[in-house]
Amino acid sequence: MTSGVMIDQLRVGGLETNCWIVPLARDFSAPAGGAERPLRGECILIDPGDNGAQILARLDKLLLQPRYVAITHAHFDHVTALPEIAAAYPGAEIAIHRLEAAQLGSQSLPAASVLLDDGDKLGPFQILHLPGHSPGSIALYWPEEKVLFSGDTLFDGDVGRSDLPGGSETALAQSLRRLFTLDGDIQVYPGHGPLTTIGREKGRHL
Repeated sequence: MTSGVMIDQLRVGGLETNCWIVPLARDFSAPAGGAERPLRGECILIDPGDNGAQILARLDKLLLQPRYVAITHAHFDHVTALPEIAAAYPGAEIAIHRLEAAQLGSQSLPAASVLLDDGDKLGPFQILHLPGHSPGSIALYWPEEKVLFSGDTLFDGDVGRSDLPGGSETALAQSLRRLFTLDGDIQVYPGHGPLTTIGREKGRHL
């Protein structure tokens, strides 16, 4: 299944983290000539892992500005460009699970302005708390569009590591079981690598 939302992907940094740009609403103006001209619209920017100038250039090209910058977890390869994004868009709200929030607001990283819990809403997204790769790992799930941004919990043909500080193999297994209760045709946009679906990964891992 392909989502009707035009989701933009950048691979950034040495670990080729997927940074996702998800448009929300776009405003239009009607000049005297009658033709509609798009103004800069809002988006959710997910995991600005590195290459801030590249991300900012893509936002300019798409005529989008972040309403939210959503961090699926606070590992360096998902937050390195956060200072550049925050400086360019000081009105953007930085959202992260509360268990990861202490890792922002220091070492030149701006602090979070939205602390997330399981079941919260961020724009059109439902927040799923999926510990295992890190204590506060999340996925962002848009039920109406059947898209899910899985961070480093679930990949195409693989799952996240649980051997890093704060990781838990038991918690990761529970998080995966939770994901595999979702509809199989949900499109998964992972933190690294190509797209997959819940159904495809359920068949591989169960």
